[in-house]
Amino acid sequence: MDHPNIVKLFDIYEDDKYFFLVMELMVGGELFDQILEKERFNEAEARDVIAPIFDALIYCHKLGIIHRDIKPENLLFSSKDQMASIIKVSDFGLARFIDGETLATTTCGTPGYVAPEVLEQQPYNEECDFWSVGVVLFILLCGSPPFYDEDNFELFEKIKKC
Repeated sequence: MDHPNIVKLFDIYEDDKYFFLVMELMVGGELFDQILEKERFNEAEARDVIAPIFDALIYCHKLGIIHRDIKPENLLFSSKDQMASIIKVSDFGLARFIDGETLATTTCGTPGYVAPEVLEQQPYNEECDFWSVGVVLFILLCGSPPFYDEDNFELFEKIKKC
């Protein structure tokens, strides 16, 4: 993929035991670290973080790719200088191709960010990524997740009930 808000994959090597991915260096850290540091973002800051993520996901979706694991830990900054830093989507380990006729059915993702239709084991499409971005946006603005429980079963029930 070639998009300014997606971490670039330059090369892949493998040996008998491992795959090695040579990727773009992202020295600015995770959005997760910024959330811990700032606690809350104002609306303009949240917009500036989220808009490029939407742009990257729209690009992926036009290619028939759904990410399925959007969360602050998978959103990386290009540099430590916030004014010059670019946020990029990383970790396509759960991504898959879909088309208009074939939907995804695998239950996967990170518990607090997964969409209700995924938890309900219904066929789903790219909308699951937008749900996850909505959760990230909520966290940016409020400083806490919209759904929380120590017990994953209870967490999933809260998400399914919205």
